[in-house]
Amino acid sequence: MATKSIPPESSTFHKEKHVKYWLRCLKTHLPTAYIPNESQRVTLAFFILSALDILDVLHFKTTPAERAEYKEWILRCQHPEGGFRGFTGTMYGRNAAVNEWDAANLAATYFALAALIVLGEDLEGVKRRETLDWVRSLQRSNGSFGEVIGRDGDIEGGEDMRFCYLAAGVRWMLRKEETGGLERVEDIDVESLVRWIESSVAYEGGFAQAPFHEAHAGLTYSGVGALSLLGRLSRKGLEMSDRKTISHSFVEGLIKWLVSRQTLMISEIEDGLAMAEENGEPSNPMPATAVYPPKFHVQGAHPASLGDAGKPEFETIEVSPEDMLWIGVNGRTNKVADTCYTFWVGGTLGILNQVHLQDFNGIRRFLLEKTQHKIMGGFGKMPGDLPDILHSYLGLANLAVMREPDLKSIDPTLCISVSTREEFERKATTGRRSGSLSQGHGQLDGVH
Repeated sequence: MATKSIPPESSTFHKEKHVKYWLRCLKTHLPTAYIPNESQRVTLAFFILSALDILDVLHFKTTPAERAEYKEWILRCQHPEGGFRGFTGTMYGRNAAVNEWDAANLAATYFALAALIVLGEDLEGVKRRETLDWVRSLQRSNGSFGEVIGRDGDIEGGEDMRFCYLAAGVRWMLRKEETGGLERVEDIDVESLVRWIESSVAYEGGFAQAPFHEAHAGLTYSGVGALSLLGRLSRKGLEMSDRKTISHSFVEGLIKWLVSRQTLMISEIEDGLAMAEENGEPSNPMPATAVYPPKFHVQGAHPASLGDAGKPEFETIEVSPEDMLWIGVNGRTNKVADTCYTFWVGGTLGILNQVHLQDFNGIRRFLLEKTQHKIMGGFGKMPGDLPDILHSYLGLANLAVMREPDLKSIDPTLCISVSTREEFERKATTGRRSGSLSQGHGQLDGVH
């Protein structure tokens, strides 16, 4: 079968269009589809600001006065008892009593701190003690974390690996060694959290939402990221740095599962046609370009290595050269590809220092030719979709993981640029040495 000719410009990263997309998100009203996300404005703010930073235009396309206003707005979302709200809409005034409708939540707290770091802040306006006490109050007896403190002081929010990552991230930003430690603030139960994360490993090799659930790429990123932020992964990512409880064989299984998330099922149309045929339903003819590949429906059959390619199970799979042009990434077994999973998988491989195991060319073509919006900029969830903030950011992030020339290098653990993380650490170290790290209400009590 002859390989289809692809115009060279179709594999181009249209940087200026992406810059315009993110500036529209920052400086104009978002489309009506974002109305349900009103309470998550802090999260959206992080994605927008960090995207402009990764594109290396944040300090060229915004003024110092504008960035000061962004910082002021984020700090206005800070809760008086620690943590951050998702937006200012629940505030009843500066002197209003705290109530159950105006609660800090863990996701907003993580993204508020990360956004402040992207803006170049050293977190001096953050109530460190109160926030760390509040985060500790979200930990359950089994080691997992909830999202908010509800009525009567109950921990609310499901047992979810994402909350564990967010808690570990907040702890890292506020309590890492370089920022000086807080002697009088009790720490979270790190050992209990690590045990809970380990117990959530599924038989497939990836991490699940909680014990006995199905492995999922986003949750695997959360689990591995949390272990990294807790200092439990070595630089090589092959074992725990202290307790050595993650074995080499486990990491090999995890990496194999991650690499197996690469798939040739890149279109929901293809999936729908296959289901219709199974159910005996008539299917309307679709353009050939909408269905890739025509004969490849075996999930996880994309060889993980040259050695695997010679195994008998791969010899019976009919694949044309055209099929291999675009490699998508899915989040679970037998699912269609999705832009966001290119980062959840690629970022996790980055944390483990195994990013080279991705099919760079195939994934890049999937992003740039299938989900990049050629007119508006940004990335959609799937081929043909309009761009949205989440998928536009994660598509951009994985291109940065794969070292796209027009983008800044990215730190896969925090999903921010390397330069931003290094600048934050430099300021934190300088502050620790000078004894000037603020907690919103004074100086740090001491240094571990």
